[in-house]
Amino acid sequence: MNHLVPALSLIVGFSPFLLSGQTHPRPPGQQQAAQADTQTQKNVPPPTVYHLAADPAKLKQEADELSRLAQSIPADVQSIEKGMFPKDVVQKLKQIEKLSKHLRGELTR
Repeated sequence: MNHLVPALSLIVGFSPFLLSGQTHPRPPGQQQAAQADTQTQKNVPPPTVYHLAADPAKLKQEADELSRLAQSIPADVQSIEKGMFPKDVVQKLKQIEKLSKHLRGELTR
């Protein structure tokens, strides 16, 4: 029994050191970094998934038309520089704008 009391007192005396070895408190900077990382992850929106709502063949046709119209504009501008104003240039630009808006709308749905 004489050996039991000192052994128990040793165990009780060192128990805080033994328990503290099991959990390591994180420095405040690491805690703040972890909290900031968690908050940032909450603020990041999910990736956008695009779905084609229209017929892909129709979209290609509109894109081809847009390309054809856009390629004709530099020649119209050269005519304007020479003093000739092509009567359909404004209509072409309006059609380009209309096709562009429509394609953008279809692709971002």
